[in-house]
Amino acid sequence: MSGEWFDVAAAGAIAPGGFEIIDVDDVLIAVFNLDGEFYAIEDVCTHDGEELTGGPVIGDEIICPRHGARFCIKTGAVTAPPAYEPVPTYPVRVVEGRVQVQVDIL
Repeated sequence: MSGEWFDVAAAGAIAPGGFEIIDVDDVLIAVFNLDGEFYAIEDVCTHDGEELTGGPVIGDEIICPRHGARFCIKTGAVTAPPAYEPVPTYPVRVVEGRVQVQVDIL
């Protein structure tokens, strides 16, 4: 994947277990801090098209707040229905203390 890098936040501003949302070309991307490592997924449940954030994060999974679908934050894979399609993931890096996410822009 090659795309443009977008600044999200200072690495220290996203606490372990926390997340930050960035809007890139009307795509909401949630960047999570899981035990000091950063991961990014599209903030959308593939079951109903609504936001995933707001649901609980348990380990490396996020649970959709509406119907209980579960997704792995690290891989985007579905770990429990009613969703069956994975959520898109995005590369993340930390440069000079800033978390950045890479997104292809059409």
